[in-house]
Amino acid sequence: MAHVRRGDLVVVTKGKDKGKRGKVLRVVGARVIVEKVNLIKRHTKASQKNPQGGIIEKEGTIAVANVLLWDDKLGRGARTKVVVDGGEKFRVGTKSGTRFPNPGL
Repeated sequence: MAHVRRGDLVVVTKGKDKGKRGKVLRVVGARVIVEKVNLIKRHTKASQKNPQGGIIEKEGTIAVANVLLWDDKLGRGARTKVVVDGGEKFRVGTKSGTRFPNPGL
């Protein structure tokens, strides 16, 4: 089980976007796409989907090792461990004990 999943609120711990928070839109292998973080400019030709063409800003990928789950109880990113309780797996913050939901499990 990966430590971040689609829909999680995460904080970036390294790089030019350090400290920014956002929702995970997609997990692509060992990288994640976070909403409104690591914006890149893409030059596009005109198409039916985008008839104007031009320069579009969109989110780039970030290494999954550079993000942590956001823990409201601590007010910062939290490392997690996987705990099995009654046959179900849960992600639990190691310091705060916060139980993070597992969407899609």
